[in-house]
Amino acid sequence: MFVRTEILPQARQPHMTVRVHTPIGSAVALWCGDPQEADGWHLIEWTVDADINWGQNNRPSAATEPELRQEGDRVIMRGCLHLTVDGAAYLQMGHWSVLFDLASPIPGSMDNSWVEISVGSESIALHPYRT
Repeated sequence: MFVRTEILPQARQPHMTVRVHTPIGSAVALWCGDPQEADGWHLIEWTVDADINWGQNNRPSAATEPELRQEGDRVIMRGCLHLTVDGAAYLQMGHWSVLFDLASPIPGSMDNSWVEISVGSESIALHPYRT
C-alpha cells in the first residue's frame, strides 16, 4: 500500500513512531525502516503483533466500508474478515490486507463479514518495500 508517513515526537522506543495517512484514515504505528526516510511517501507492508481474541478486541460492524482510525492509544481497523484453513485470519481493508493469528476460535459464520479490530499502536509496524 502506498501511504504518507510523518515523524511524531519520540519517546524512548526501539523504533520510531510515525503517523501513517492512508486513503481510508490515519493512525500511529512503529516505523521499521530507515529513520531518515520516515517522513514521506512509501510503499509499505503492515504487521500486527496482536492476536484476534474473539469478542474481546473485535466486534461485528454494521458499516461495510474499510476504515483506519486512532482512538487514544488504540488503532481501530475496519474491514472484511476472512478465515484461513490454517487457523489464521486476515482483514481486507480496501486494497490491502492484514494477517492476524487467532487467540481464540472465531465462529465460521463470521467468515467474509465486516468487523472492527482494536489493537494498541505499539503492536502495529510499518515496513517499507525496497524496489
